[in-house]
Amino acid sequence: MIKKTIIASAIIALVMGCSVKEADQITKSEGSAFGKHGEIQVQTETKNGQLVDISILKQNENKILAASVFTEMKDAMIANNSTEVDGISGATITSDAFKQAVESSLSAAGVTLVAGMTKNNNKSKVLLDSEQNFDVVIIGSGGAGFSAAITAKNAGASVVIIEKMPTVGGNSLITGGQMNVPGSWVQKKMGIEDSIELFVKDTLKGGDYQGDPEMVQILAEQALPAAEWLRDYIKVDFYQDQLFQFGGHSVKRALIPRNHTGAEWISKFMAKTDELQIPIHTRTTATALIKDQSGRVIGVEAEKNGQKITYYAKRGVIMATGGFGANVEMRTKYAPELDNRYGTTNARGIMGDGIVMAEKLNAQTHNMKSIQTYPICHIDSGAISLIADSRFFGALLVNKEGHRFVEELERRDVISSAILAQTGKQTYVLWGNEIEKIAKVVSVHKDEFEELNRKGMMFKADSIEELAGKFGIDEKALMAQVERVNQFAKAGEDKEFNHRGGLKTIMEPPFYMLVAKPSVHHTMGGLVTDTHTRVLDTQGKVIAGLFAAGEVTGMTHGSNRLGGNAITDITVFGRIAGREAAAE
Repeated sequence: MIKKTIIASAIIALVMGCSVKEADQITKSEGSAFGKHGEIQVQTETKNGQLVDISILKQNENKILAASVFTEMKDAMIANNSTEVDGISGATITSDAFKQAVESSLSAAGVTLVAGMTKNNNKSKVLLDSEQNFDVVIIGSGGAGFSAAITAKNAGASVVIIEKMPTVGGNSLITGGQMNVPGSWVQKKMGIEDSIELFVKDTLKGGDYQGDPEMVQILAEQALPAAEWLRDYIKVDFYQDQLFQFGGHSVKRALIPRNHTGAEWISKFMAKTDELQIPIHTRTTATALIKDQSGRVIGVEAEKNGQKITYYAKRGVIMATGGFGANVEMRTKYAPELDNRYGTTNARGIMGDGIVMAEKLNAQTHNMKSIQTYPICHIDSGAISLIADSRFFGALLVNKEGHRFVEELERRDVISSAILAQTGKQTYVLWGNEIEKIAKVVSVHKDEFEELNRKGMMFKADSIEELAGKFGIDEKALMAQVERVNQFAKAGEDKEFNHRGGLKTIMEPPFYMLVAKPSVHHTMGGLVTDTHTRVLDTQGKVIAGLFAAGEVTGMTHGSNRLGGNAITDITVFGRIAGREAAAE
């Protein structure tokens, strides 16, 4: 047996590998690289310069987003005898890390893949019939699309979901997944008084009273039935003794899914669509809506792997394509200041194409200039920081000078503007073990901690002074600020910013701090719909056969969406759209 280990200096902290060459000339070797959620370890098997197999030994990536990486990319590498294959759109970090891990394994083995030694692959791409017929066609596989599809199917309609990305979920998958529900079973258990009226008041006020009151009323009234449907029928696992209080809300009312991510309910949605035998056509891009002579929408033109497909919808088409937060050109059309200097929390596919398609049928849009930033995001990628949800349990926001500068539970737009006025246009999130024991964000999001810690963007320490030193924050000012907060917390009154959730002491080690900045998050504007989710044209008339739900619409949130309202929105109106389309 010959063992080889090669560690290149450029990747000494990132990749390691070893190899074993068997007598039959099969060379096995291992390599690793860091992905989005930790180390990815692989084993490669090669023979005479030919890549024979790749085994995934360890990975903790998002199960839904990464699925195509470890299947499609792996198969492409073996078939082409090369690591130079296309990554999976929407899973770029995982794709790059997988490629690096395979390359490190090959390097460890001293193997160079022989150009031209591709495997004969007689499997032709599976083609769909160029004409597809369903009762309801749904464009988009996020929470609104799934809610609509399942509801329509249960109403007796034949349904298909078409999705342009390789994986399902959209923004719903990468969100924290919290859902505002007034009068929930968790509120009752925790003794929290809430009401539909208070939820309506908070939501309208949070959007500067620019949201449609009738839509907000439906949102509030249907929130609890939608949540119970998710819990009892879709089998989403919500924590039974914990709630979030997002900024702008008067009380804690946001249900929290298992592991604090949208992966919990998207995975349950996928299981339910599989049970109901609802087909999902991924990598299928809708390009145009089809109308008949009367002006009714009767289908969708689409493309998949170069093949043109026509989807006919006997009863209706539901647009559930999301907003346009990832489309720099489109968002700067309405808000020029939100250019490419800003990252985005959005999935790559959230480009506004559903809005554009509907506009070609003279659909009316509303509130397009209202674009929201999320205040606490990774400073390199723009991704939302889920570990910083400690803010909802009492963590502080401070600046480089060591001072608080805004109430931590203010509206997202207010906090974002306040952060951008600070040195470096950044903030630092600070909390101690008292808060961590309640929030459990570090234990729940340990992969994010490891990623940020590796990049020098988050640290854990036994003293606040140590954290101040690591980030170059004024230590004396920070210690004085924390002392004031501790006094306010003990007295039960925040004399600086009137913290609506009540401040918590920060005295018990270990202490945690991360650096963050705002990123483009949600587009409140979109298609104009009525209370039945029917899309209206520029004259205010219904476009027959066309429905819309979720962030693609623009009637509910006004100038600013309150945290936790998106999941409520897409579930409530997704269900309505599915029911209404099936009834046509």
